[in-house]
Amino acid sequence: MSDFNQKQILETIKMIKIHHLDIRTTTLSLSLRDCATGDTKKTAAKIYDKIIKYAKNFVSLADEIENEYSIPIVNKRIALTPISLIGESCDNCDYVYLAKTIDRAACEVGVDFVGGFSALVDKGFTNGDLRFFEQIPEALAVTQKLCSSVNLGTSKAGVNMDGVLKTADVIKKTALLTKDFDSIGAAKFVCFCNAVTDNPFMAGAFCGVNEAECALNIGVSGPGVVSSAIYDLPKEADFGEVSNLIKKMAFKITIAGELIGRKLAKKINIPFGVIDLSLAPTPLRGDSVAEIFKAMGLEQAGAHGTTMALAMLNDAVKKGGIMASSYVGGLSGAFIPVSEDAGMIEAAEIGSLTIDKLEAMTSVCSVGLDMIAIPGDTPNSTIAGMIADEMAIGMINKKTTAVRIVPVIGKEVGDKAEFGGLLGYAPIMKVNPYSSLDFVKRGGRVPAPIHSMNN
Repeated sequence: MSDFNQKQILETIKMIKIHHLDIRTTTLSLSLRDCATGDTKKTAAKIYDKIIKYAKNFVSLADEIENEYSIPIVNKRIALTPISLIGESCDNCDYVYLAKTIDRAACEVGVDFVGGFSALVDKGFTNGDLRFFEQIPEALAVTQKLCSSVNLGTSKAGVNMDGVLKTADVIKKTALLTKDFDSIGAAKFVCFCNAVTDNPFMAGAFCGVNEAECALNIGVSGPGVVSSAIYDLPKEADFGEVSNLIKKMAFKITIAGELIGRKLAKKINIPFGVIDLSLAPTPLRGDSVAEIFKAMGLEQAGAHGTTMALAMLNDAVKKGGIMASSYVGGLSGAFIPVSEDAGMIEAAEIGSLTIDKLEAMTSVCSVGLDMIAIPGDTPNSTIAGMIADEMAIGMINKKTTAVRIVPVIGKEVGDKAEFGGLLGYAPIMKVNPYSSLDFVKRGGRVPAPIHSMNN
């Protein structure tokens, strides 16, 4: 306690109680490479047993840490080795059966979500991948906690456009199967370019084949802390001062997050992995990345200058985090999900924020088009075009980009979709009415850009 003065203690309490500083997620990363067999039911049993073995006390120990340090831990999650790889060894693998088994284990150990119902198809499909893709919609429709992701491209391999088309079909089928709940199944699915293997955030978390047997990855969030600090600056403060302030706040947030992560990892008796310092918002007022833009001087998210504001924010957050920890990983930066951010919702409702502007912002944010609700009758080819654009931004810029988009069946522009909890609600946003069909149906693989030749 001697390392902290009264001012620092009061500042931390204020960040937690007033400005919504929290541990957004503690994610147990778990390798399933030793669970593959030639039989679906035997593989499922091994997966179930392994989840129970490693995660049986995960939630209760996280609760103990939360109570001990009085920092909220919002979600407890598990990330698994991509299931397409584990199930592929089975004859005619029943991936829906595996999904139900994983979901049952997740319910038993009490976590909020489990990720890793995933496939890596940036250069093409195996027969097992094709079978896996066919079963994703049903798997998401019949489970509660399961999240799914696919990686469609990399800066080294290019983009699998056949995969883009199939992914658009997956999104639409999943939306149809969960239409009675505002197509929420599609909110549990995301596609990537340049997916990272230690991401603790859903729906894209999975345990890469290069990861250890198990680890604890932490996702820390604090957009309310950052916006409040910027509001306290004089209005004439220049961007250098704003950036330095964001770095200082990111530094403090990272230190707090890594402390919690290491304490929890020690309690569970597993290695600490990474801390992902991503400013992930919630639907709560004030806990908003859009509010940071307002604090910087923009009238609304989406106003001209928003991309610059986001670029500076993302950079400063990473710089502050790197100074605080040698184990910053995951996606780290600023998320811009529409439905999960009260300020973004407001901007979308009044027309300040459009899908085109969001796409521009994804060139500098942590991920990409995130939690965007669109009309349920949007053609699959249009969805494929949206995915292709986002994959291109990731491929060319050597960054992770993603699409988590929800075609809400039975709703149109002007309506709202209610997802609940951290997923919030979203206005149905307008998409470009012109067709992408003849473009996306060409298929094949978009070649990697010239800068991929950098060995």
